[in-house]
Amino acid sequence: MNTRRTCLIALACLAGAGSAWAQTPFPHKTLSLIVPYAPGGPTDAMSRTLANAIQPILGQTMIVENKAGAGANIGADYVARAPADGYTLLFGTSAPLAINVNLYQKINYDPVKSFSPIIQVGYLPNVLVVHPSVPAKSVKELIAYVKANPGKLSFASSGSGASSHLAGVLFNMRAGTDIQHIPYKGTGPALNDLLGGQVAMSFTDVLTALPHIKAGKLRVLGVTSATRSRALPEVLTLMEQGVKDFDASVFFGIVAPAGTPQDVVAKLNTAFTQVLQQPDVKQRLAEQGLEPPPQYTPAQLAGYMRSETAKWREVIKVSGAKAD
Repeated sequence: MNTRRTCLIALACLAGAGSAWAQTPFPHKTLSLIVPYAPGGPTDAMSRTLANAIQPILGQTMIVENKAGAGANIGADYVARAPADGYTLLFGTSAPLAINVNLYQKINYDPVKSFSPIIQVGYLPNVLVVHPSVPAKSVKELIAYVKANPGKLSFASSGSGASSHLAGVLFNMRAGTDIQHIPYKGTGPALNDLLGGQVAMSFTDVLTALPHIKAGKLRVLGVTSATRSRALPEVLTLMEQGVKDFDASVFFGIVAPAGTPQDVVAKLNTAFTQVLQQPDVKQRLAEQGLEPPPQYTPAQLAGYMRSETAKWREVIKVSGAKAD
């Protein structure tokens, strides 16, 4: 009898412990924010700003882990395979969240199917800049000049399949032009040749271009995002200048593994939304050229990832770009 009673008591204790564990509020341990790029870059800096600011809100430590390689695929795949409990998150860009699935021949995750979107942090506009020797003073004039002088101008990019390459392909598609692409091995070499006049134009991020625009070494013709850049508020977007359906920005978003419970997604979204409303965080992100998204909801990011994936699929198909 005593043995039977002891077993019943033990089972009751185990059941109670299991119930208490299941009801442990999220989060109850350290969280990891995976950055699929090397330390020291802009994405890394943004992630550390967010991780530091969210810790008091969640009441737990959030560490930043850099898992770079394969064009951000290593870090993204790591998160896609992580437990769907909200403790491992990806701070991704357009590359792992929309472009790479269309660009790489072998990829182990699908941005739409493998992740639970948490929040879009913002987007970084590119600008269309030309060497001062190019006579065009507007996008309309550039299109007219290119069509009147076929084969004369070319655009530089940081590499085949890079956002600066795909923006140029999208421009050709939307504007009806045929500007030749010149790929470089990185932004630095492309910028150097643009400044030297060896190549006529480029689509580059606003922060990289800004000092050269202010120095008169480059002429900015337009902003590639759907809305104007706060860094260059007087510069019209390409869509404002008649290039329809042109939006070639780099977006930043936070996602969790697919299947993460909705209450966990909601709590993370609420916490990150609070972080993104903090004046010091807003200032730091603005200093890095980031523009705020139209909304901070998981549904907004999910829809944007789907539309961006579809858009870049079409562009990459036209470009012929492939990556191993």
